[in-house]
Amino acid sequence: MTDKRAALDDVVAELRDGMTIGFGGWGSRRKPMAVVRAILRSSLRDLTVVSYGGPDVGLLCAAGKVRKAVFGFVTLDSIALDPHFRRARQGGEIEAMEVDEGMFYLGLLAAAQRVPFLPTRAGLGSDVMRVNPGLRTILSPYEDGEELVAMPALRLDAAFVHCNRADVHGNGQLLGPDPFFDDLFLGAAERRFVTAERVVDAGALPGEGPMQAITITRLLTDAVVEAPGGAHFTSCEPDYPRDEAFQSAYAKASADVEGDAWPAFRSRYLEVDETGYQAAVREEAGR
Repeated sequence: MTDKRAALDDVVAELRDGMTIGFGGWGSRRKPMAVVRAILRSSLRDLTVVSYGGPDVGLLCAAGKVRKAVFGFVTLDSIALDPHFRRARQGGEIEAMEVDEGMFYLGLLAAAQRVPFLPTRAGLGSDVMRVNPGLRTILSPYEDGEELVAMPALRLDAAFVHCNRADVHGNGQLLGPDPFFDDLFLGAAERRFVTAERVVDAGALPGEGPMQAITITRLLTDAVVEAPGGAHFTSCEPDYPRDEAFQSAYAKASADVEGDAWPAFRSRYLEVDETGYQAAVREEAGR
């Protein structure tokens, strides 16, 4: 079996302008933030971002990387909305496809199953249909003749998810309380990338946690990157909780893009490589 270990910047170098990219995790939980930071350092632009959104979407909007966002929500969990995303959405700076969370799931599932859409009642009788005029309905071919929403497949050019552990072949282990839908993001994508707090030798994952926690198969992984702290400042339970103090500082700085606070935050934390970011976080935590 292939050793799929790769460097963070090398997997981001595979991306191209205009791609549709999916990010796993949920809100401000287990987001592949090291990848997001690497994209921020790149020249990539004009991206379509597909996410149960959190600071991944907000930061990419702030950097002008996003042409379109596809989402069920964009939240920091303990803070209702990501400030950068709110500004971009309210200012009409990005296109938006906002759907019900279940519809979003079905879009990923359809892409993973290689079908063009999946039917659902979700969205009927709601503003989802009004704000997404491209959505279509379909009549059941059976005797009931029910009208259903045809949720289109959310096909991805690339997807990134962050795990607690992975092995060198790309099997991923999620030790926290919820796998969310990371496997579907990978299944919906042409190129599939896993980052992990630690990458272990082949056969070593059972020693890290239960076999049932190995929910990402190597068949859905093209490359695996060791990225300790790679979900920060979002949570990666049980390795670390969300860094609420840092998240609050991020949100506060985000509200001051015209002043000094956001440029200072960006300079210290985002205009450095991943090693520099982690060092700055440790320094701040030690004060």
